[in-house]
Amino acid sequence: MDMKAKEFWFVVGSQFLYGPEVLETVAQRAAEMAAELTKVLPYPLIYKVTAKTNKEITDVLKEANYDDNCAGIVAWCHTFSPSKMWINGLANLQKPYCHLATQYNVEIPNEEIDMDFMNLNQAAHGDREHGFIAARLRMPRKVIAGHWTDKTVQKRLGDWMKAAIGVAVSKEMKVMRFGDNMREVAVTEGDKVEVQTKLGWQVNTWAVGDLVKEMNAVTEAEIDAMVEVYKASYDIATDNMDAIRYQAREEIAMKKMLDAEGCKAFSNTFQDLYGMEQLPGLASQHLMAQGYGYGGEGDWKVSAMTAILKAMGENGNGASAFMEDYTYNLVPGAEYSLGAHMLEVCPSVAAGRPRIETHHLGIGMNEKDPARLVFEGREGDAIVVSLIDMGGRLRLIVQDIHCVKPILPMPNLPVARVMWQAEPSLTTGVECWITAGGAHHTVLSYDVSAGQMKDWANMMDIEFVHITKDTTVEGLEKELFYNDIAWKLKNL
Repeated sequence: MDMKAKEFWFVVGSQFLYGPEVLETVAQRAAEMAAELTKVLPYPLIYKVTAKTNKEITDVLKEANYDDNCAGIVAWCHTFSPSKMWINGLANLQKPYCHLATQYNVEIPNEEIDMDFMNLNQAAHGDREHGFIAARLRMPRKVIAGHWTDKTVQKRLGDWMKAAIGVAVSKEMKVMRFGDNMREVAVTEGDKVEVQTKLGWQVNTWAVGDLVKEMNAVTEAEIDAMVEVYKASYDIATDNMDAIRYQAREEIAMKKMLDAEGCKAFSNTFQDLYGMEQLPGLASQHLMAQGYGYGGEGDWKVSAMTAILKAMGENGNGASAFMEDYTYNLVPGAEYSLGAHMLEVCPSVAAGRPRIETHHLGIGMNEKDPARLVFEGREGDAIVVSLIDMGGRLRLIVQDIHCVKPILPMPNLPVARVMWQAEPSLTTGVECWITAGGAHHTVLSYDVSAGQMKDWANMMDIEFVHITKDTTVEGLEKELFYNDIAWKLKNL
């Protein structure tokens, strides 16, 4: 998917009642606003039409549905646009939808305001008429109110755009599973038909033997070139170059298979390495650094979510990583969660330059010690995200966290690690997470906010649960109870 080609369409509502001069002014202003906003937004905002009839609206929204570059619609009613003319178009819109409730002028001009001004500047009630029909149709939407030049409004619109890009990525997501998931694990299971219906994901399996065959075809020259890439990006802290070269062989082979099938995410398991010497460690980490999603132990849901959050982040490949809660520091006043994985944490979250190290991996079917990147995660506010299958619906769980420099050096821990304080506290946060059914695998992201994930869940029409500094176990239990009733009624 070419993310640079993505754009959003600006559709402005009006009607013929005001005469041609007013409509010309509306069109000029709309084009000006779109051009100025494009300078500060992460993706272009393209002015398409000042729509005055049911047909104009229906035609442009139908066009949007079939235009692969259009990632969403931003609507605004500069004047009064009767909302019945929007019904056909909105009822069939398949792209994310944002209602920008704004006006061209910042303030009311004391000397200039007359009935001509009033006829031209009717967004105050035009947007309310427009908002009714979306509420009546019960369609998912984002409403952003404020002046279009305001930096807060621009930031909110840009954040929504990135969430909509996550929808575009999701709708074209293909996940390559190398083998099945880890035996007897519940949370890595899921309804692939439901996920493809709801989120667009195509999740399929390729035999590990297919990967081994591709690995055997990798040339020494290809491996030499990949090792040079590693040296340019990471510090070599091992004498075992054979292990590094083997990881390069794995990465090259996996990337060829992923690209050939158009897959942006993959999973594997240490229980299915038939014909391989090592579980991909460095190989998986470096693929993630390039924007691919990964899920350990066959967890295809977290692999797809990793790729989606990466695409939603800064520059279309943000600081997001496959993560797992490993162990806790439960000392009163110093309560932290230590996140890591046996090999695979993306270096996009590293505080410094990662090191390539080789260590024994005492789990799985490894014949030789795998190379992997070792580093500490950086400090800062972040979120952890888990998508779970509740049977009949999907639930997206997001928790606010604050990442810190690890309080211990842990010199004998041979993996990448991130340490954080969970909201509202470690123990309450754990109780809330477990109560909601959150998985042990997550996506940790510094670039994507909980608000953006809420927008994404809304666009995808799935349940959203947010654990914040104000969340209590009792309050969450009530929220989940009511959510369960609401979603069951919705799906009747």
